Amino acid sequence: MNKGLIQAVGAYTIWGISPIFWKGLSEISAMYSLAHRIFWTFAVMALIQTLRRSWPQFREQNLSRRSRFIGVVSSLLIGTNWLVWVWAMNVDRVVEGSLGYFINPLVSVFLGVVFLGESLRRNQWLAVILAAIGVTWLTFSVGSLPWVSLVLAGTFGLYGLSKKLTEQSPMNGLTSEMSVLVIPALIYFFFRTFDGTETLSKASSTELLLLVASGLFTAAPLLLFANAVKEVPLSIIGLLQFLAPTAQFLLGVLAYDENFDMMQLVGFIIIWSALIIFVTDSFRSSKSSL
Repeated sequence: MNKGLIQAVGAYTIWGISPIFWKGLSEISAMYSLAHRIFWTFAVMALIQTLRRSWPQFREQNLSRRSRFIGVVSSLLIGTNWLVWVWAMNVDRVVEGSLGYFINPLVSVFLGVVFLGESLRRNQWLAVILAAIGVTWLTFSVGSLPWVSLVLAGTFGLYGLSKKLTEQSPMNGLTSEMSVLVIPALIYFFFRTFDGTETLSKASSTELLLLVASGLFTAAPLLLFANAVKEVPLSIIGLLQFLAPTAQFLLGVLAYDENFDMMQLVGFIIIWSALIIFVTDSFRSSKSSL
């Protein structure tokens, strides 16, 4: 459990600072950035599989129809999530994007309790209710339907559930997802290069470096997350995920000067109160089990 928690915190920390990375590609279209993200993540996973000589295991775990189906569904979910997130970074909607990941833990809790039969203690339920109130407050404070937030929350919540249900190892699962997505990414590259709309020759040296690095920057937290989901209840994974949107929200407000008023501050305080209750309850529970 401790190893899983460490991996979860590591993944959420990387995701928390991700606006800094993707802001460096704000001059490049979201679709082009996504295509590179998929290609270089596939390259990273292919290299790891080759160095570990684990391709036979990968093929074996993809023999069943169920594994292939979950792999396709997972790839569509994570691909949609990436596209919306990168687009949100490009158009200065970091705060709305972070709101999606504030909502996502509630989606994870719902999926864990309803579909996986996970249970919550009384104080954990109190934390969930408080978090729901805080998210509702933040949603209304935006002033319109935050579709970016809802898409991000829904796709990543379902992605987490798919990782819980898959028979594949985290590494093989991610390799499978990238194998599905890399073909349309290459087709997109071909057409955009053929018509001269977007080519690497138009990117700066910094942008080129970030595009190539996007594979490692993407693969590392996803592997940590996939490993953590295998060892930690989905309900706890969902609540720990408040770490990432908190960092994203602060970056949006403090580093990128996005709108932040007293109504948003109230919602932020409510959610942090829920986190304090949850962490305190988990600490007491772990002590009593020793």
